[in-house]
Amino acid sequence: MSMPFYVSPEQLMKDRADYARKGIARGRSVVVLAYEGGIAFATENPSRALHKISEIYDRIAFAAVGKYNEFENLRVAGVRYADLRGYSYDRADVNARGLANAYAQTLGTVFTTESKPLEVELVVAEVGTTEDEDQVYRLSYDGSVADERGHVVMGGQAEHLSQRCAERWEPGMDLEGAVRLAVDVLGTQPEGQAREIGAAQLEVAVLDRARPRRAFRRLTGPVLAELLGRA
Repeated sequence: MSMPFYVSPEQLMKDRADYARKGIARGRSVVVLAYEGGIAFATENPSRALHKISEIYDRIAFAAVGKYNEFENLRVAGVRYADLRGYSYDRADVNARGLANAYAQTLGTVFTTESKPLEVELVVAEVGTTEDEDQVYRLSYDGSVADERGHVVMGGQAEHLSQRCAERWEPGMDLEGAVRLAVDVLGTQPEGQAREIGAAQLEVAVLDRARPRRAFRRLTGPVLAELLGRA
């Protein structure tokens, strides 16, 4: 008779966490920066169809790293949550905090009950009427939520890139400065060397505080090249 195989709960959770972290680290990083006019998002993504940065609602955006099919399912669920809540109550009742809580419940449930955790890390951001009212939430694979201020780096060599970002980020940066900083951070090599990333290889978007209703817009083509000084 075979002996039953036993794994302690602590070891099981550790194995799941290690598995998820390795999967997330294989992805290309996403940088999220606050600037004077809103919130900027940037990542290295040559695909024009498969987005890692997307609009969720009027003034809410979503960014993710990890397995595309998994975070795309979460994005679609977030859009449905926001649309249903806005239709049932009021558009003003849809906010990043409620969406982050919904995502946290889903991620936490999968992490503790399923055999494989979701290999994703998310940022849910909402731009307010002033910089103090901006909300940026970072969600990990296990459902933990962090309220971030100023800048966030996910995926890839996140710890190293986050340190470099913190050294150069300043409150009140303009859009050009924020985009250039994000791209410089994405191009940082582990050895400290830098590489130039072409505009065609980038996915950049902003939540623009000045826009009256739908704050999300993508920066592409000549607009992005001009911001990078490569026109």
